[in-house]
Amino acid sequence: MTITRADESQQTPYGLGALGGVTHDVTNQPPHPAPYDASDDVALLEGVRREGAGWAEEDLRRLGRLAGSEEAQEWAEQANRHEPELRTHDRYGHRVDEVDFHPSWHHLMRTAVAEGLAGAPWADDRPGAHVARTAGGLVWGHTDAGHGCPTSMTYAAVPALRKQPELAKIYEPLLTSRAYDPGLRVPAEKRGLLAGMGMTEKQGGSDVRTNTTAATPTAEPGVYTLRGHKWFTSAPMCDVFLVLAQAPGGLSCFLVPRVLPDGTRNTFRIQRLKEKLGNRSNASSEPEFDGTVAWLVGPEGQGVKTIIEMVNCTRLDCVMMSAALMRKTLVEAGHHARHRSAFGARLADQPLMRNVLADLALESEAATTLTLRLAGAADRAVRGDSGEAAFRRIATAVGKYWVTKRGPAFTAEALECLGGNGYVEDSGMPRHYREAPLLSIWEGSGNVNALDVLRALGRDPATAQALFDELSLTRGADARLDAAVAGLEDQLAEGSQVTARRLVERMALTLQASLLVRHAPAAVADAFCATRLGGDWGHAFGTLPAGAGLDAILERSLPGRE
Repeated sequence: MTITRADESQQTPYGLGALGGVTHDVTNQPPHPAPYDASDDVALLEGVRREGAGWAEEDLRRLGRLAGSEEAQEWAEQANRHEPELRTHDRYGHRVDEVDFHPSWHHLMRTAVAEGLAGAPWADDRPGAHVARTAGGLVWGHTDAGHGCPTSMTYAAVPALRKQPELAKIYEPLLTSRAYDPGLRVPAEKRGLLAGMGMTEKQGGSDVRTNTTAATPTAEPGVYTLRGHKWFTSAPMCDVFLVLAQAPGGLSCFLVPRVLPDGTRNTFRIQRLKEKLGNRSNASSEPEFDGTVAWLVGPEGQGVKTIIEMVNCTRLDCVMMSAALMRKTLVEAGHHARHRSAFGARLADQPLMRNVLADLALESEAATTLTLRLAGAADRAVRGDSGEAAFRRIATAVGKYWVTKRGPAFTAEALECLGGNGYVEDSGMPRHYREAPLLSIWEGSGNVNALDVLRALGRDPATAQALFDELSLTRGADARLDAAVAGLEDQLAEGSQVTARRLVERMALTLQASLLVRHAPAAVADAFCATRLGGDWGHAFGTLPAGAGLDAILERSLPGRE
């Protein structure tokens, strides 16, 4: 087809501009970021070696290449685009209560389980096994956050289940398996199991002691029937669940299998799936129990005490997933800035953009370093180190509060680095932005974790001592850090709910600064202490002071380097 101009002797094909250029030429747009290596993170690799899991580095790098591959990134996109679907009944009217997932979800799950991101570390005697798993989550988290829920709960279920050795003997080998075996069948006949948990109810939320689900003993010792409604039970396709319910002796923990040993379906009526802001690939449900068979885990009346170890594990995973999300969005922002030009120069060379990226890089490194320190404490605690157990008790709650709080603001700033492109769904950034707030809510919101820190300080003075022992390792190395530690000691004396958030925030920043002073290059540690402790910082990312060592920070932090 041709278009005739005023001068009919000159004709141009349809779609050509007046200058003869194609109207839809694409210029000044970055190439697709995949493939890339999600393990290409200096702070991550240094932390893995430091915390005793250097032996896992080769596997971590292999997993990083897979996580950043076009295939795995597409799995993540499809698993979120094609959300899980609930089937309450089959075609004949029988109750089935099953959830159907897109094949991409199964690809993600199969990889995660095979790579040891579920229960495998509990069957691995090597020091650093739990650190290796956390590092794997930091890397594989560059794909999709939703499938991290069932792998996290499966990992966390093992130490709680050990409170009932006869049940652990049956289920632990399957929960620690690296075989992903989906579908509802008799648990003991499968190659591997996934575990979930059902704690909260609509009338109480985090206040689980107000739960009304009732547990009635049967004639068989240790076996009960449950009746009640749970408000937020994620991953309902799991094989077994740890559930809190009111037994005659008080709030207790129970193991609920979806399929009973005789092959019949246990009563687990999924009333609906939640329509969530984010985390769309993962099904979150409201199950109803009515004569549901359950096995007691731990003593009656000790439900919270029994399941608290599970919560400690899942809280660490919330920190890990927030750090992974920060790193993923920083990678995306850096990639865009290196390939996009404005006002005559690449964005990555513009001073103000470099300030933003360097500030984000500081936050990301601090989150990653703290995550791996917490993983190291967990690894040593499960091997009998009482000092590390005390540190883990308080530092995990502190990290959960602060790192997950920083996630939404961080992700929003990284999204803004892409401009309008970042606000469009196919950039992937809106999905990450919707994901970020969940990690602050999951496993206890900010207030719950702040109160948990106060509780730990009040009940176990060894936790405060463990924290200050950690901070003492950098005494005299930085005057700003020394002042922050001294201020923290003064603030501890208050210990009130009104100031709890201020206290926990200061704990987190002081701990992160201490770790960076010990382990990061001088430019990174100095910039962090100057801004997060010294106050030479604005209220938004990208307000680092002049002379903050932007070049050194970016050289260390961005994949591919500057």
